[in-house]
Amino acid sequence: MDRLTGIHAVKEALEAQRPIDRIAIAKGRQDTRVEEIVQLARKQGVPVRFEDRAQLDRIADSKDHQGVVALAAARRAATLEDILARANGNHGGMGLIVLLDGVEDPHNLGAIVRTTLAAGAHGVVIPERRAAGLTDTVARASAGALEHLPVAKVTNLVRTMEELKEAGYWLVGLDEDGDKNYTEVDYTSPTGIVLGSEGKGLHELTRKRCDFVVKLPTTGPVRSLNVSVAAGVVLFEAIRQRRSSSRKV
Repeated sequence: MDRLTGIHAVKEALEAQRPIDRIAIAKGRQDTRVEEIVQLARKQGVPVRFEDRAQLDRIADSKDHQGVVALAAARRAATLEDILARANGNHGGMGLIVLLDGVEDPHNLGAIVRTTLAAGAHGVVIPERRAAGLTDTVARASAGALEHLPVAKVTNLVRTMEELKEAGYWLVGLDEDGDKNYTEVDYTSPTGIVLGSEGKGLHELTRKRCDFVVKLPTTGPVRSLNVSVAAGVVLFEAIRQRRSSSRKV
């Protein structure tokens, strides 16, 4: 089973009606947010137990749980096909997908998942190896967004990029040495946004598969932004262009 820790992660799992075995709440933890979790759990018939904080520490295998821990059924792994189906079912098939080339920090991965969902994009693709997995830390960092957005793990990211091209997607890589500024690319067709790992950026094979490689213009000694911040900048530029394009039609 998966352990879900923290108020946001547990509440979002309940709202997404994910199968949950039970929820443990620290004795004495009483506030509006905890009461919302209790009420949601009761409506869905999920047992809630009030335990000593030391018991929650053992269940969570951590003291960083905000006094709320849930044991949930393991989530079915998403696939690229799931993400494409989600994209094809929305906005006339105008897909917007984020591909991560080896992001290793789970907090960055969680933040990217949350930003991707907030931007209305359709999913995230991550490699199975040499990258952060879908851990409880990622779920917490996403503030519950992981419950609502498919994240597909693939064995070969380059091959997945080729599959997206065959499906009609343009691939836009982000790199501090990009050929264009990020605003100089058209995002109004099905688009995959490719982001590299912290510190190393895009791998050479990944970069070669991109149709465009863009950069964020920065000033001063800072040449690059945190990958989760960069993801938000490019995603919302894509949304801006699409909204502007739709208004012209």
